[in-house]
Amino acid sequence: MSATTMLDSAAEFDVRDYLRAEMMPHFLCPGCGHGIALRALLWAVHELAIDKDRLAVVSGIGCAGRLSAYIDASTFHVTHGRPIAYATGLALARPDLHVIVITGDGDCLAIGGNHLIHACRRNLKLTCLMLNNEVYGMTGGQVSPTTSETRVTSTTPLGNSEPHFNACALAAAAGAGFVGREVTHHVPKLKELIKAGLAHPGFAFVEVMTDCTEIFGRKNEMGSSAEMVLRQKSELRPSAYRDTVDMPFAAKDLPTGILARNDRPEYGEAYRRAAVAIKSAADNPAAGRKSRQ
Repeated sequence: MSATTMLDSAAEFDVRDYLRAEMMPHFLCPGCGHGIALRALLWAVHELAIDKDRLAVVSGIGCAGRLSAYIDASTFHVTHGRPIAYATGLALARPDLHVIVITGDGDCLAIGGNHLIHACRRNLKLTCLMLNNEVYGMTGGQVSPTTSETRVTSTTPLGNSEPHFNACALAAAAGAGFVGREVTHHVPKLKELIKAGLAHPGFAFVEVMTDCTEIFGRKNEMGSSAEMVLRQKSELRPSAYRDTVDMPFAAKDLPTGILARNDRPEYGEAYRRAAVAIKSAADNPAAGRKSRQ
């Protein structure tokens, strides 16, 4: 997309067209990256011209889980760790819908980890947006599966001694049809990545590196919300980027963009074909016996 086209798309997109005004003001803390991620998602929905009556958003518990309440579509706020399970049933029952899961790193990788693995394995057509702020922000700032080593949380006051989870590597290894990662600092890139995930004919997993400014940032002395967003540009860039800038500290090597693509049969379509075959055999037992001979 050219710069001119991108500007035209941004001018045409009004996030208020996709929000429930009666739910405002929102509950997000000032500077929270989740709001940026939500805007990127709705921008992607807008550019793909997805009908709001055909959009279903499922979310779990946590700061990320609250976002579905603000979207003017069919939305479901479900139990902790289970949004992918609910979304699986919905996508199978209603293949005409665009089903999106919004989940957090704790919701998705801790209590919901098994659901993620098997959703990747099945390759059912739905998009999972995991907002990774490295902490349980809503419930007191406890350590999460993605908390970086040495970071301080309410349950790791001396620093985190556990290695953090690489969610994208897990999703790719489990067979997800589409795997990608982006930071909230780069909103147009994030929007394009989400668009690609939404358009993929299978299970798409998109990790969004976002910031918890109040619970995580203040405890780790990471500066203001603006400074935390700028850290994404300097500290979380891949090594090819880091070689081009003067950086007096060691940064993470965090690849972004589309990380894996696995074009294989979509689970729902294969399941429906099998159901038709079973019904046909039941309706015509003689033909079924002949085909097995």
